Amino acid sequence: MDPMADALLGGATPGELTKIPLPKEYPASYLRVEDTEMFTGMDDKDVRKSLRVGMVPMPELAPDEVVVAVMASSINYNTVWSATFEPLPTFGFLKRFGRTSAFAARHDQPFHVLGSDGAGVIVAVGAGVRRWRVGDHVVISPIQADDQEPATHADGMLGAEQRVWGFETNFGGLAHYTLARASQLAAKPAHLTWEEAACVTLCAGTVYRMLVSPRGARMKQGDVVLIWGAAGGLGAYAVQMVKNGGGIPVGVVGSESKAEVLRSLGCDVVINRNEIGMTDDVEMTPEQTITLGKRLGKAIRSAVGEDPHIVMDYVGKATFGISVFVVRRGGAVVTCGSSTGYQHYYDNRYLWMHLKRIIGSHGANLEEVRECVRLFDLGQVVPTLSTVYPLEEVAEATRLVQTNGHIGKVGVLCMAPEPGMGVTDPARRAEVGADRLNPLRHLVDATPTSSTPA
Repeated sequence: MDPMADALLGGATPGELTKIPLPKEYPASYLRVEDTEMFTGMDDKDVRKSLRVGMVPMPELAPDEVVVAVMASSINYNTVWSATFEPLPTFGFLKRFGRTSAFAARHDQPFHVLGSDGAGVIVAVGAGVRRWRVGDHVVISPIQADDQEPATHADGMLGAEQRVWGFETNFGGLAHYTLARASQLAAKPAHLTWEEAACVTLCAGTVYRMLVSPRGARMKQGDVVLIWGAAGGLGAYAVQMVKNGGGIPVGVVGSESKAEVLRSLGCDVVINRNEIGMTDDVEMTPEQTITLGKRLGKAIRSAVGEDPHIVMDYVGKATFGISVFVVRRGGAVVTCGSSTGYQHYYDNRYLWMHLKRIIGSHGANLEEVRECVRLFDLGQVVPTLSTVYPLEEVAEATRLVQTNGHIGKVGVLCMAPEPGMGVTDPARRAEVGADRLNPLRHLVDATPTSSTPA
C-alpha cells in the first residue's frame, strides 16, 4: 500500500499531500549491475532480458531537489543503450557521479532506475527549493546542469558536469517516483494528459535546440530542412517545428506506413529511402555515399527546386556522409546522435570547399526547454505519442524502440492507472482539438499486448 499514491489519485489537495510521508520503496524499471555481461557474444541484445520492474528504495532528498510522483514517462533511445549495456554500462556513469559529492554518492547503486522523460506531481521539495511547491504539475527536462561551473552560466549544456537524468544519473522517470533538480522543471501544459506531456521534453527540447535555438541551426522562414528518421520521436517533432517556423520539411523514412505518418503531420516532401536505393547496410563505400547523395539531392530538387539549407541527422554512420554531401553550399548539418554508429565517414572536400558547417547539439538548456513547452501551451506543436504501455510492460515498449518498430513517441503509464488523466484545462483542450493533439494515435494499436521472455 502507498498512501501517497492513493491520495494523489484520490484528488488530495497540496496541503493534504504535505502531511503524507513518502513510501520507503516504490515500483521502478531498473537494471542490475550483475547483468552487465549478459549479452557478451550475442548478436541480438534483447532488452526484454535485462530490463526489470520491481521495488527500489526511496533515496534521500537533496536541498536543491524535488520528488515527483511520476504519472507517465516515455521511452527514449538512451534506455535502449542502457539496457544493452552499450557502448558502455551506465553503472560507470553512476560511479563517477557518485564521487563528486556526498549527495551524489546516493546514485552509485547496484541498480539503475532508468527514464529521461516524465510528467507528474511534486510531492516533496528540498530545503533550498524556491520556485516550486508540493502539488505543482510539472514536466521534467532530462538535463541536470551543474550551476557551480562557470560555463553553465553561459549555457547550461556547456558545463562538463551536465548529465542526462535517468541515463547518467540514477532514480529516473520510468518509475512511480523520481528525484529531479528544481532546475529541471517546467510547468506541465494544463490541456495535455499525463502521457501526452510525458513525451515532450527530451525529444522536442532536443529538436528545438537543434533547429530553432541560436545555439543550433538558426532555422528561418523558407528554409528547406532535410530530416532523417522523420517518423521517429525526434523526427516527428522536427517536422512540426519546421512547419511552425515557416520552413519546408523534407522527411526521409524507410517504409510506406511511416510515410503515411509524415503526411498526417503535414510534411511537405516525403521520401522513402528504399526508392533511392538506400538499404540497412551502414558500411557504404565512398562511391556509394556520393551516388546516393546525388539521388537524394535530385529527389529534393525535383520536389522543392533547391537543395536543403539544413540537414538534421541523428542516425549517424549510415547517413552522415550523405548529409554533408547533400546540404547546400553554406548550409549546416546539425547532429545530436548516432543510432547506427559513431564513426562517421564523409568527404571533407564537400565541407570545406562549399563552406558548409557541422553543428553538434546535445539536449537543451532550461530556457530552451521552457520556450519549447510554450509552443505546446500555444497549441502550435502537439505531442507525437503513438502508443502507451503500462510500467509492467516497459521492457516490451523499449524493445519496440530497439527494433525501430515504433512511430513518434512510445509512452509509459507509471502511477497513472489509465490514459487520459491529468487534464486541468479542458476548455483549452477543446479549443486546440483533441484529435489534433493526437495525430499519430489512430495509426497504431494503442493497446498492445505482450509476453516478456524468461
